[in-house]
Amino acid sequence: MSMYRALQCRLDEDLSSLTHFLRARGVAHRITEERGQQVIWTRNEADAAIVRGLYTQGVPEPVADSTPAAPRRPPRLAWQRMARLIPVTLLVLLVTAVVALITGLGSNIQTVVLFTFTPVTPAGYIAAAPDMDQWWRLVAPMFLHFGWLHLAFNALWYWELGRRIELRSGGWWLLGLTLLFAVISNTAQWLFGGPALFGGLSGVLYGLLGYCWLYQTLAPNVHFDLPRGVVVMMLGWLVLCLSGVVTMLGFGAIANAAHVGGLVIGSLCGAIAGGLQRMR
Repeated sequence: MSMYRALQCRLDEDLSSLTHFLRARGVAHRITEERGQQVIWTRNEADAAIVRGLYTQGVPEPVADSTPAAPRRPPRLAWQRMARLIPVTLLVLLVTAVVALITGLGSNIQTVVLFTFTPVTPAGYIAAAPDMDQWWRLVAPMFLHFGWLHLAFNALWYWELGRRIELRSGGWWLLGLTLLFAVISNTAQWLFGGPALFGGLSGVLYGLLGYCWLYQTLAPNVHFDLPRGVVVMMLGWLVLCLSGVVTMLGFGAIANAAHVGGLVIGSLCGAIAGGLQRMR
């Protein structure tokens, strides 16, 4: 049976209260020693999220009760708990879903033009340059998606990468990175692709990927420990897109400049943040 790496910490850290709490609530787990650290393994990602939440917030104090406790099912990460732990991740996904609905996944031109990087001229053409009075357009294209596959793929990866960063560094940090990566990737696509209709979270996703990748390389931690092959797969997909093969196969035009721009700025931010953490 496959196990999930939930948490790793110092070898001398006392985890007895945490393991006692987990056992009392039926959360199966085991602890191993690996390269001078303790590693907690769980059966699935939901249990791993519980372990990380308890480790971050502290194990609740036991409450005395004269009546015997009734058997309880193993706890799961409820929506209320997720909303408290990863509100920014959920908010970005919610806004993305709402924009997908009101734009008809790119088919409703009247609403799509509200999210283009440059505004639409009275003649009906996309303007050649951004309008700084409409500064929100620098970010808006990240919410645009063209088709269910496009939306599902990007939403899945934002959930996977965004929540890792939010659990590790907090919601404000994730929000700042998301906005920064959106501005840089959208600007890169406009500079290299010219005034055109483009959108999607993928530029931001490559930024988050680069951030986690470089940060984990310099200052390893349990949150940015991505599954094996994820970085290779994403970089491989980037190369395929740059080669033009994906477009020739009928998947449509790819915003390659946004992908590359996001990866570059994300890797730079990850190297700086990881380097500072390593120095500490």
